[in-house]
Amino acid sequence: MSPTSDSPSLRRAPQGLAGLRRAVPMLVLATVLNRGGSGGPRNRLLSKIETREAPAVDMHANQLTVSLATVRELVDDQFAAWRGLPISRVVSHGTVNAVFRIGDQFAARFALEPRDVESVRRWLESEAEAGRELLGQTRFPTPEPVALGEPGAGYPLPWAVQTWVPGVVATDEDPGTSVAFAADLAEFVHDVRAIATRGRVFGGKGRGGDLRTHDAWMETCFGHSGRLLDVARLRRMWAVMRGLPRGAKEDVMTHGDLIPGNVLVANGRLAGILDVGGIGPADPALDLVGAWHLLDDGPRQIFRSGLGCDDLEWERGKAWAFEQAMGAVWYYAESNPAMSRMGQQTLERILADTLST
Repeated sequence: MSPTSDSPSLRRAPQGLAGLRRAVPMLVLATVLNRGGSGGPRNRLLSKIETREAPAVDMHANQLTVSLATVRELVDDQFAAWRGLPISRVVSHGTVNAVFRIGDQFAARFALEPRDVESVRRWLESEAEAGRELLGQTRFPTPEPVALGEPGAGYPLPWAVQTWVPGVVATDEDPGTSVAFAADLAEFVHDVRAIATRGRVFGGKGRGGDLRTHDAWMETCFGHSGRLLDVARLRRMWAVMRGLPRGAKEDVMTHGDLIPGNVLVANGRLAGILDVGGIGPADPALDLVGAWHLLDDGPRQIFRSGLGCDDLEWERGKAWAFEQAMGAVWYYAESNPAMSRMGQQTLERILADTLST
């Protein structure tokens, strides 16, 4: 099955570089969930999700193979100045690109899903534009666009080179209990929000617009999650979340995908942010997903306080995290267990928070 634009593998496309609303009190969700019967949050929500590492399985239909030999040939043919630099594959839990390090300074990204050449080229150019727009706007390191490569050596699509940002992804160094990290993350979100939209608004089909437009995707997720999750309870949650009002807040600039694999950590602090190509106008609540994907309860409240979120915006952020997590659990259960476990942990945090209010 190929993922849709709502799937965890795809971000919202930058809309020239894109809009939303607010939320309702936590008590409403708690009332709905308490109808689910007895049993602790973990037992009621989750049944059996494997935690062992699965054998290598393609994440997408017709997934492209990108070998080290292919990357070596592409780099040597197209960028003569880098011919002497070592190239190594970056082991990651990413779902969209294969990543290779070139020397000490650069990272090359190759899309894993086959697509039209020109649409990929436009996407990469838009990513580079977004990356440049972020430069100098925050003290936290982010990748800088360096070059675009052309198809060749058996790889059918354009590809991108960025600067290498050092650090350990939060998938491998969990910052969930760090108050300092939570404050750093709030600062980054604030910095991105401070970038002028210049009249741009959200215009995509992914996360960041109207929650109700994700109903079809959520039905797909529920349909595939029966052996993994307490679908009846999760349906009740979504029935409330989908109707959370936007209110009068205008779109702000957002990163749009603050998941552990896009966040770098060092000594319990935020060391950098990856995958910045989707930065654009969207629902102000969208980047609050980081509270649920990355933080335990205490630090999560520090993050909220740092951004001054009201109840409606906070609940909408929870809804966006819920939508993303629902897809991650089942879609990557076999092909990317780390992503599946991220979705599982996010749902556990959301349920625990809802039942405690």
